[in-house]
Amino acid sequence: MMTLKLQVIIGIFLLMALFVIIYMIKKRSLDLKYALSWLLAIVFVLVLDCFPILLVKLSAALGVWAPVNMIFFLGFCFSLVIIFTLTVMLSRMAERVRKLSQAVALNEEKLERMSKLLKEREKE
Repeated sequence: MMTLKLQVIIGIFLLMALFVIIYMIKKRSLDLKYALSWLLAIVFVLVLDCFPILLVKLSAALGVWAPVNMIFFLGFCFSLVIIFTLTVMLSRMAERVRKLSQAVALNEEKLERMSKLLKEREKE
């Protein structure tokens, strides 16, 4: 089990991280949809920090031998969720970039045709 001093230190760092993320959302340097998983993770860890017996019960319920191993397992699962979320966002952005570059190429080609047509009319 954790000592009370360690629980307080972890709680302070978690609250500071929570406020930093909220500040970044307010200043529009971080979108809410990207920060939502981090906010949920911080709140989840804060609850486990305040009530460490929940971690023991959760690890026993899932058949994990030691609560420390449960922390590593939850961290691994959280990392997988973040990686998947970033992969989905990257795929969406790549599709948007492809569509935008196609639209720009079509507009440039249209502009060239219009410019040539205008030059031909000026010669007449």
